[in-house]
Amino acid sequence: MSPTNSAVEILVSSSNTLFILLGAVMVFAMHAGFAFLEVGTVRHKNQVNALVKIMTDFAISALVYFFVGYQIAYGITFFDSAAVLSQNNGYSLVKFFFLMTFAAAIPAIISGGVAERAKFYPMLVSSAIIVGVAYPFFEGIVWNGNYGFQDLLETHFGAPFHDFAGSVVVHAFGGWVALTAIVLLGTRRGRFKQGKLVAFAPSNIPFLALGAWILCIGWFGFNVMSAQTLEGISGLVAVNSLMAMVGGIITAMIFGKNDPGFIHNGPLAGLVAICAGSDIMHPIGALATGAFAGAIFTLLFTYVQQNLKNTDDVLGVWPLHGVCGAWGGIAAGIFGSESFGGLGGVSFLSQLVGSIAGIAVATISGFAVYSAIKVISGLRLNEEDEFNGADLSIHKIGSIGKE
Repeated sequence: MSPTNSAVEILVSSSNTLFILLGAVMVFAMHAGFAFLEVGTVRHKNQVNALVKIMTDFAISALVYFFVGYQIAYGITFFDSAAVLSQNNGYSLVKFFFLMTFAAAIPAIISGGVAERAKFYPMLVSSAIIVGVAYPFFEGIVWNGNYGFQDLLETHFGAPFHDFAGSVVVHAFGGWVALTAIVLLGTRRGRFKQGKLVAFAPSNIPFLALGAWILCIGWFGFNVMSAQTLEGISGLVAVNSLMAMVGGIITAMIFGKNDPGFIHNGPLAGLVAICAGSDIMHPIGALATGAFAGAIFTLLFTYVQQNLKNTDDVLGVWPLHGVCGAWGGIAAGIFGSESFGGLGGVSFLSQLVGSIAGIAVATISGFAVYSAIKVISGLRLNEEDEFNGADLSIHKIGSIGKE
């Protein structure tokens, strides 16, 4: 090999490593967004718990994904020497880091749904099982072609299931797992009085907004860097993400009647939905996808809060991630097709079946894990601890110290 070729290969390898590392850091930063979105939404007596949950869930997710989950999904372990692992500028290591931040988003999503009444350690154990086993099982099916599911779809419907950045693999999966925990936990005490809804207003709109902004910015790493190499980077992904985000804001503003909670979750709904097809849609199709997602979140969240008394989803993670994520998987089969100005190479039926499969795996694994933990240790704080708030009951300190 000539010195010139060698230098080019080193440059390409190091550039790809830096590229995906920057993506990993941006998605890592999104966890601060998850934290502040929850802090701003829950009542003051549960703010510390929100921060601690996101931090500790991330640590547990990193451990179980490193030692178990990554091998389940991709058949790769890290028990070689550092000399082997650091080859190609350590690209394989930062690729793990990048994908691990995706995996860690699952408990961050769940956290918002079960806020204010869940026990700390039982939920941490549940997160470890979900991230270490259930999530990588489905991740490997979609992103690594495990068990022949993708080949089956391509044979029958002409294309495999397309989920570029995880509308279904990450968001729908997390949202539907969260729903099982929400149902098993039950409604927060005081939520309904004499059959009427008692609204628990967000504790801090600026924190809620800060969380939304951090998530929106980090999402461009989530989507664009899913190319995983500089060669695969596409401005189409960036602009589609932008247009879907904007569409979500506009419809959330309209259907949410200027409510700041809806307006700051609207862009997240749009971004959840565009993950799957961001690399193949036309920007106008992305705008439509995001706009529809914003409407879905706003209307469905309102319906659930007012009518489903046993489904107390504090941050609305099921409509936001679960339903909008599934919509994103299906939308990729619509607006990603050439007839709608997309790049093609997708099948509507494959997208529908793949989205349903993600919901099924998430729901079954969620009920299995949380039902078992509920029997063994219980999932919910006792009445006194819930009344006092998770901050004092679990962490022995409030968010604002007393002088």
